[in-house]
Amino acid sequence: MRMKKWQQGVSPISVLVVGGLLGFVLLIGFRAVPAVNEYFAIQRIINKVADEGDGGASIADMRRSFERRGQIDDVVTVTGADLDIRKDGGKVVIDVEYSRKVPVVTNVSLLIDFKATTTGR
Repeated sequence: MRMKKWQQGVSPISVLVVGGLLGFVLLIGFRAVPAVNEYFAIQRIINKVADEGDGGASIADMRRSFERRGQIDDVVTVTGADLDIRKDGGKVVIDVEYSRKVPVVTNVSLLIDFKATTTGR
C-alpha cells in the first residue's frame, strides 16, 4: 500500500495575504520616517541649546537659538515656546513633549507621541 505525499509550499492566496501585510507595514514605516527624523533633529538641537544655557545664555536666548536651529533642520512641529527649560543641579534641562499626526491613507492617520529631553547628556 502506497501513502500519498502531501504537497508542500505556499499557496497563491497566502502569498497575497503576506504580501499585503508587508506592504501595509512598509507604507506605515515610510510615512513615519519624516516624523522620526524630526524627533532626532529636535533631540540634537535641545542638547546644543542646553549646552549654550550651561554657558550662561538666558532662557529667551535659548528659545531663539532653538528657533534658528529648527529652521535650518526644518523642525515645524515644535517651537521655542514649547520648550520646558529649567535648572537641575546646576545644569540646564530642556524637555518637550509633542504629538505628530501622520496621514497613512485617505482618512486613516497614525498619531505618534514624542518626548525629547536633555537629562541623559
